[in-house]
Amino acid sequence: MKSILISFILSLSMSNANAQIHQLNNKSITKEYEVAAYYFPNYHLDKRNENYHGKGWSEWELVKKARPRFEGHAQPKVPLWGYTDEADPDQMAEKIQAASSNGIDAFIFDWYYYVDGLFLERALEEGFMRAKNNNLMKFCIMWANHDWGDCFPCTAGTKPKLLYPGKISIQTWDKMTDYIIANYFSHPSYWLVNGAPYFSIYDLNMLIDIFGTVEETAKGLENFRKKTKAAGFSDLNLNAVINRHTKPEIKDPATLKKLGFNSFTTYTWFHHVKMEEFPTTQYDYVREEYFKFIEKTFLNYDIPYYPNVTMGWDASPRTNQNLKYQKSDYPFTSVIVGNTPDAFTLALKQSKSFLDKHSKGNKILTINAWNEWTEGSYLEPDTINKMGYLEAIKEVFKSPRR
Repeated sequence: MKSILISFILSLSMSNANAQIHQLNNKSITKEYEVAAYYFPNYHLDKRNENYHGKGWSEWELVKKARPRFEGHAQPKVPLWGYTDEADPDQMAEKIQAASSNGIDAFIFDWYYYVDGLFLERALEEGFMRAKNNNLMKFCIMWANHDWGDCFPCTAGTKPKLLYPGKISIQTWDKMTDYIIANYFSHPSYWLVNGAPYFSIYDLNMLIDIFGTVEETAKGLENFRKKTKAAGFSDLNLNAVINRHTKPEIKDPATLKKLGFNSFTTYTWFHHVKMEEFPTTQYDYVREEYFKFIEKTFLNYDIPYYPNVTMGWDASPRTNQNLKYQKSDYPFTSVIVGNTPDAFTLALKQSKSFLDKHSKGNKILTINAWNEWTEGSYLEPDTINKMGYLEAIKEVFKSPRR
C-alpha cells in the first residue's frame, strides 16, 4: 500500500511538472491574434463506421458521390491533395505544415465521446498527436455532444436513424473528463488560453440534460475545473458554442456566468443566419447578417465572444443523390454561393476589425472549417481554388510571434 501511495504521489508530481512546463511553452508563443479552425474528423477509417456502413467507409465516399443538384451547382468538390487518411501521421503532418504556415494557430477537433466511449478519435490520437511536426501549432477539443444520426446520406422528410445519443450519464462525464485531462491537456501542443486548457462544448441543451438543472451542471463543470487544477494547470478555459437551437434561458448571459463559462463562440454562420432563399444564398448576404446579429446580440455579455468566419455552406453531399433536391430540414438547405477567396478575405478583415473594436483580452477567431467537405466549408485546397482560402488567412492574420 505504501509503495502504491508513493507511486501515485510521484505520478501526480510529474503531471504537475509537465503542466507547468506546458504553460511556460505556451506563454512564449503568444500572438496578437489567434486563429483556430474547426476540424471534423470523419475522413479516416473508424470501426463504428465500418460496422455500420461497410468496410473501408469514410465520409470521403459522400464527397466522391456528390453531383450537381440544380443548374450551376458546383459539385462534386475534388480535394487537391486527394482523399487523404487523416489518421496517418505523415499525411496529417502535411496538413499541419499547410495550416501553420498560413496563419492558423490551432485545430479545434470536433471530439466525440458517447456512453460506450470514443468515436472518430484516430484523426487526433494517431494523426495529429503522432505527427512529427505537431509542435508547429496547437490543438484542442470541442466536445461534439450532439446526437449522431445516420445522415450519410439523408432522405427528405425522413428522420435520420439515431445511432449514438448525445446524452451521457454523470458517471460517463466523470470518466470522460478524467480521460481528457490525462490524455490531452498535458500534451505539449494542447492549446492554452491564459495558461488554461481551452475546452469547448457544442450543445448546451444536451449538457444540462445530463445533470438535470443549471445548478447541478455548474457543479459538474466546477468539478472538471478542480480536476484540471489538481493536474497542475492554473485553470480551465470553458468555452460554450451558441446557436439558434440553444434554449434562450441557457444562452442568457447570467446563465452562462452561473455555469462558469469563460468565453463563447459560434460553430458556423448557418447556426445564426436563416437562409430563406432556395436553392442558393449569396455569401455576402450571410456575412452581413451574421455580423449584424453578433453586434446586436453578443456585445452585452460579460464574457468574451470569439467571432467566427465561415468559408461556405453546402450540405447537399449528405442528401440522397438520386432524389430531387428540395427545401426541407437539414441537410436539405440553401447553398451559399459567391464564397470566393476574395469574399472570404473580406470576411476575415471584418472579423479582425470586430476583434480590434470589441475585444478586451484575447483576440481569438474561430473558422469553419478545416475540412467540412460535406457541408461545403473547408480550407483544405480543392482543384478549383487551390490554396486560395489558406492564403487569405495568411494575408490577413499571419504576424510575428511576440
